[in-house]
Amino acid sequence: MHTDPSSSVAIETISDGFDEGCSKQAGSTEVYLASLQLIGSETMAKLIRKFNSTDHPVTAIVYDGFLPWVSKTPSFVYDMGSTYPAVYELLVNQFSNIDNADWVLFNTFYKLEEKVVEWMAKLWKMGTIGPTVPSMYLDRRLGDDKKYGISLLKPETSACMSWLNGKPSGSVVYVSFGSLAELNRDQMGELAWGLKGSNYNFLWVVREYEESKLPNKFVEETSDQGLFVSWCPQLEVLAHESIGCFVTHCGFNSVLEALSLGVAMVAMPQWTDHPTNAKYVEGVWGTGIRALPDEKDGVVERQVVEKCIKEVMEGEKGNEMKKNAKKWKNLAREAIDEGGSSDKDIDEFVAKLLCSSY
Repeated sequence: MHTDPSSSVAIETISDGFDEGCSKQAGSTEVYLASLQLIGSETMAKLIRKFNSTDHPVTAIVYDGFLPWVSKTPSFVYDMGSTYPAVYELLVNQFSNIDNADWVLFNTFYKLEEKVVEWMAKLWKMGTIGPTVPSMYLDRRLGDDKKYGISLLKPETSACMSWLNGKPSGSVVYVSFGSLAELNRDQMGELAWGLKGSNYNFLWVVREYEESKLPNKFVEETSDQGLFVSWCPQLEVLAHESIGCFVTHCGFNSVLEALSLGVAMVAMPQWTDHPTNAKYVEGVWGTGIRALPDEKDGVVERQVVEKCIKEVMEGEKGNEMKKNAKKWKNLAREAIDEGGSSDKDIDEFVAKLLCSSY
């Protein structure tokens, strides 16, 4: 884990028990989630005790829905009287205490999911606080807020940006499947040949342990067309003028970043919420196209990859997607700007939090 000391917001970390190689060391989602709860709760307690010994003790905890056990932290900090089954249990547990929450905060913005937000507001006291993207990419009200301040892996920033700087506007296909999703060897091969067949420049994030899944000598054969990196500064890449489209697994964070920066997408969802997000990208927000897999083996074939990339990068449909992407970029900025829907919800939440502290 790498933190940015220049950030205006101090970042502290807790451990999931796999500090040397993230979740892949665990071997299974069940083992990882058990370790995250056990080790995470222990290291969080230590972190809280550390702050409580200073002039700035912890007075409130705002936690992500994927960490429902955090709500039990005060009880031991203070003296107060197969993969999918595991994911299913996680999803159920993260909402187990939602009815007891004073607030439920969502990393989205009102106009992006208007009907969903209005329905949820009938159930809980909720607020939309997104997009939670550094200010310099949206409203620019915080001059030094350029990064998240933390990164799962060390990005190859210099290599990425130098390479992109030498490419024409809108000419590069950016490819990344996030930190958790993994493609099998067949899918890696089909994606590789689809990218090559598109004839567009591409920047592809391939983690070190997945390099062996690439076709033999593919990196060498496409050295004039593509750049392969183990990790990259995604916000900086998406914001670069050379980027024409984003081939993504459709994790919500990646989708929200693409929307915030006005980048059209080729959706290749892998699991959990990815298919839902891909459906919205294509059918609701109109900012991309889903690359449909073969019904027999679930692999998106190279011809489909190539066709989808060209459809986003070229022609009338692609222009419409890019037009919609620009629209959502402006709406995202409007939401987080002073007086916007997310800005108002954040102000209200902070005001109530301050009132309850006295």
